[in-house]
Amino acid sequence: MKVLLIAGARPNFMKIAPVWFEMQQDPSHFEPILLHTGQHYDYEMSKVFFEDLNLPEPHYFLGVGSGTHAEQTARIMVEFEKVLQEETPDLVVVFGDVNSTLACSVTAKKLLIPVAHVEAGLRSFDMSMPEEINRKVTDTISDILFTPSKDGNENLIREGVNPDKIHFVGNIMIDSLIRVLNRINPFDEDKILEEFGLERGNYVLVTLHRPSNVDDKDHLSKILDCLSTLSQKIPVIFPVHPRTKKNINGFGINFPLNGEFKIVEPLRYKEFITLEKHPTFVLTDSGGIQEETTYLNIPCLTLRPNTERPITITKGTNELVAFENIKEKISLILSGKRKQGKIPELWDGKTAQRIADILKDKGVSGK
Repeated sequence: MKVLLIAGARPNFMKIAPVWFEMQQDPSHFEPILLHTGQHYDYEMSKVFFEDLNLPEPHYFLGVGSGTHAEQTARIMVEFEKVLQEETPDLVVVFGDVNSTLACSVTAKKLLIPVAHVEAGLRSFDMSMPEEINRKVTDTISDILFTPSKDGNENLIREGVNPDKIHFVGNIMIDSLIRVLNRINPFDEDKILEEFGLERGNYVLVTLHRPSNVDDKDHLSKILDCLSTLSQKIPVIFPVHPRTKKNINGFGINFPLNGEFKIVEPLRYKEFITLEKHPTFVLTDSGGIQEETTYLNIPCLTLRPNTERPITITKGTNELVAFENIKEKISLILSGKRKQGKIPELWDGKTAQRIADILKDKGVSGK
């Protein structure tokens, strides 16, 4: 079975890696091909993530770069169609909810090539989020839908998807997380923490990149002021996303760097996981980090009005926050009153194995 595995943005790499390794171990059934659309156009940063995950260089790099949603999606479709015509794969596997996910699934379906969607069924119920549109369209046309949690099954069935297409397999991100955690020894952790001047359990890790948080000058200024104030109580480390950095500079935002507020460049995966493993809490607007902190049992405050991963709230350590209550939530955590959680069902590092077994059982038609 010739299978095209599609990566568009860095979070996809962590989702692809376990499936790639599982298929590589079974050449009698699978011939996996890696394709990177270049939606995240910092190729050197992407290359670093491939190295940390032990992934080989992708067989195809489309290099589509930045642009509006329409421009980027259109370029991916044009270039991806050429690859499909050259390779004629038996199956295309897309991951997550980025523009590449939508573009490649639509292009494959129009050429009558079956599509499998890993991380299907997640819903924020917020159609102002481009990712929600990508998720819903991809799920509607996919032949096989692999869900990370049972609420994903419920969402798909409610939307009229044939239950025979839906498979609850667990969280593929956790496969990569466990794999990387097993490769980081305490000496490596000590070196990384020392490099950033941090102590276990006594710092805050921050990631912010969503347009709702970083594309408005006043909103972004308030967030940075809040972080600056927080850093007077506890060290704050902020690996700044390229979009966020561009906006800070473009808006000309100047904020007081009192206390210990460390703004650093994006980190390698191993470095980031080390920092994510030992903070007092994490403040983020990322989907994947909500899941990783739940697995790691680290308090997570998500600066968003909603989440497509509600299991991280109902079962895990995640809480949604807004400006109205963020200071209160932070104070509770700093006083030792943190939310407790547990690891959700099938977040066990064996999701890729279940995906491969289902694909072998179903063949390429998805039926």
